[in-house]
Amino acid sequence: MSTAYERKRLRYAVIGAGMAGILAGIKLNEAGDDFTIYEKADRLGGTWRDNRYPGLTCDVPAHAYTYSFAPHAEWEAYYAKGEEIRSYFELTATRHGIMPHIRFGCEVVSCIWDDGEACWTLGLSTGEHVKADVVIAASGVLHHPRMPDIEGIDSFAGRIFHSARWEDDAPVDGVRVGVIGNGSTGVQIITALHDRADSLVHFQRSPQWIMPVPYFRYSEEEREAFRRDPALIDAIRYDEEYWSNIHRFTRAITEVDGPDIAMVEQLCLDNLENSVRDPELKEKLRPDYRAACKRLIYSWSYYDAVQQPNVIVEREGIARIEPEGVRLKDGRLQPLDTLVLATGFQADRFIRPTTVRGRNGASLDDAWSVRPTAYYAISIPEFPNFFMLNGPTSPVGNFSLIDIAERQWDYIEQLLEPLRQNKAQSVEAKAEALVAYDERRIEAARTTIFGSGCSSWYLDATGVPASWPWSYEAFADAMTAPVMEDYALTAALEAA
Repeated sequence: MSTAYERKRLRYAVIGAGMAGILAGIKLNEAGDDFTIYEKADRLGGTWRDNRYPGLTCDVPAHAYTYSFAPHAEWEAYYAKGEEIRSYFELTATRHGIMPHIRFGCEVVSCIWDDGEACWTLGLSTGEHVKADVVIAASGVLHHPRMPDIEGIDSFAGRIFHSARWEDDAPVDGVRVGVIGNGSTGVQIITALHDRADSLVHFQRSPQWIMPVPYFRYSEEEREAFRRDPALIDAIRYDEEYWSNIHRFTRAITEVDGPDIAMVEQLCLDNLENSVRDPELKEKLRPDYRAACKRLIYSWSYYDAVQQPNVIVEREGIARIEPEGVRLKDGRLQPLDTLVLATGFQADRFIRPTTVRGRNGASLDDAWSVRPTAYYAISIPEFPNFFMLNGPTSPVGNFSLIDIAERQWDYIEQLLEPLRQNKAQSVEAKAEALVAYDERRIEAARTTIFGSGCSSWYLDATGVPASWPWSYEAFADAMTAPVMEDYALTAALEAA
């Protein structure tokens, strides 16, 4: 006779080969699991593959934006460029043996739960259908470009494209370039192109608070020291001041009248006052909302760039786009040769437009008809054995999402154990648990700095901040262990 429960070999489908999908693949591979990563593009890297605009840089220090198990000695500077980061993910995936598990050019177009078989059937863009016991949705957040609704956008006679679909052969040197949008992307493009374009116009509806940050390049001697002694990397990654700043920042977000947000606001205000010389330009760049209400922009050189004589900061609203350029609401025309749309992403899409249907045919679109949500950003009632990394209500901010994903994976691993041990056939969050979580989260989110009166991609369709509203420490504590009473487990048959 066999034991009552035998360890079950599960079939895993990971959706997306970006940062989180690579993490899931590495962890599943280490456990000896049977898994496939489905990637719609022809290369891995997620947002670091899709975005390749000039000036692309991560605003998390490079040595902190790495997997905890894969330090990297080769970063060129304190903040890494996008291409470096994509190469790091590719190198890490190769070293950890998961490249053979990735199917490129293979988009998951449907994901349907079979109640009878208690498994998922994935419909692929190739026309195939494959089965999986567990789905890990690692599709990311910022991968559906948001196109602006501007009259005449199709009439422009020059080159026009979204920043996430950068056209490498588009003219930017010695020509007239316009950039619409001033989130991190717009700021980085302006910083990179100010000394290349003949003229550069930065169109912005509202200015951004700019947090000054240090920037320096690592010498070859320093990189060699990192290679010889990984403890030097850990000293940066786990630097007490760096983590104190993260915890201080999350306190600032949640305690809107506290000393930490006052410090953030003062640093940003001092940066504006001390960096911008021209009084008229200074007022153009002065936001009318509280610092950190929108995602803070970290930059060491934007204010320098916009003070160059060939750069124009344009606050006048856009009336329409014409063949020759951008017509403003006051009637002026800004003539342009190239127009870049740095207008962000549809941050509420996540795995969609993939059709996802769970238990009894439950539709993910219906479940998310008001707002995308998941219990502790991981699990959704009626969608068994379906887990999300960096899903809705995850923490977002100026810190490493790799660290967030690693903590979430540790949590998911514990939910997988009853399935692996064949003690349960499926696991999903209980509906009442999600309702209670959402009520607490929404109440807290309304009082964060994100809800203090600005418009941003942090807000859902009802105007509620969509992210984790508590401290970083509270998130880390929550990810330590699931409250299993909040999960519904369907019993598995005992082994004969």
